[in-house]
Amino acid sequence: MPALVRALARFAVPLSLLAAAFALVLYSTRLPPSLAGLKVYGPYIVFVLGATLAAAFNRGRAVFALLTLVAAYLAQQSWLQAGSDALPARTVYAALAVFVPVNLAALALIPERGVFNRHGALRLAVIAAEIAFTAWVAAGHAGIADWAYQKFLDPAPFSAGRIPQLGMAATGFGLIVAMAATLVTRSALAASFAGSIVAFAIAAHVPTASLTFSVFIAVAELMVTIAVLQDTFQMAFRDELTGLPSRRALNERLTTLGNRYAIAMVDVDHFKKFNDTYGHDLGDQVLKMVAAHIGEVGGGGKAYRYGGEEFTVLFPGKDAAEAIPHLEALREEIESYRLALRGTDRPKAAKGGKRQRGGWRGKDSVSVTVSIGVAECSERRATPQEVIEAADRALYRAKERGRNRVTR
Repeated sequence: MPALVRALARFAVPLSLLAAAFALVLYSTRLPPSLAGLKVYGPYIVFVLGATLAAAFNRGRAVFALLTLVAAYLAQQSWLQAGSDALPARTVYAALAVFVPVNLAALALIPERGVFNRHGALRLAVIAAEIAFTAWVAAGHAGIADWAYQKFLDPAPFSAGRIPQLGMAATGFGLIVAMAATLVTRSALAASFAGSIVAFAIAAHVPTASLTFSVFIAVAELMVTIAVLQDTFQMAFRDELTGLPSRRALNERLTTLGNRYAIAMVDVDHFKKFNDTYGHDLGDQVLKMVAAHIGEVGGGGKAYRYGGEEFTVLFPGKDAAEAIPHLEALREEIESYRLALRGTDRPKAAKGGKRQRGGWRGKDSVSVTVSIGVAECSERRATPQEVIEAADRALYRAKERGRNRVTR
């Protein structure tokens, strides 16, 4: 449940910005005359800022999402303001209704590959091909445009609204894909693509309303821009493998502590031997499993990945005696957890290549144990670094005494 809540929290920024967009449209008349130009040029300004930021962080998916959105706005300004009765306008409107949500959904699914490389060139070529196809249809292929406006379902709400049913299907499909990608990857960028699809759908319902289209496209671009910052922060302060806050986040948290706290150092027993025996893939699974348990430690403990197979649990406002029962419960949970083996026939890159990745044959599952050392702030240990060093010494004592135990 906590994991689901954290994933759903990714939608907080897109939802807030959508609410702000409605407010901006309703109260646009109160905008000072000096800022009136934002009604027309706002999406271009946000695009330039967002694309520059995304390119600086080498976030190709964000760059091409922003390019898709600004291209949609440019098309609306050029062809849709006067209505969508003429063939070029009808074609552009149908193309936007289909291509924009599909592009955003695809970007939510595909892995990040950067901007200035062959992957970026391929994605740019896809957008160029969509533009070329739209221009070809608008040049005189009315039959294709008519097909795009065909009603496949008559009952409401499928027959309501101006968006072609093909575009409505693309919007619904794209939104489901982007939301699913968000829940799986917990990426703020994927959540921003889902929010952008909704924002574009709202704008597309009123293609002749320049202000509404401008505001919702600009807000969609702002979602993507903010998501770049969120994901960059995530990469800097969260461990990619386990999802726990990283050592950098721990160091920042240590500077805010008061005079009463305990710190525990947690180490996976015999992890190097485990890796040599079972392979690094299963070793990564073990670290994820251990991190998941540590992340749910009781007593108000906050888990961090310290490095390698070592983790840190911080207990603000508690001493070691108060933390130990929660650490003991954590140790027992990890010891009792059975991790299923995934046997394969691929040889592990080790001496002789005789072992098989995925574990010993005939074994269905394995378990691991952890050793834990805990120390508290005191007159002798007045700084967080001294408490960590004391917890490290306690950890080594736990190992010397046979491992799989909590030691002060």
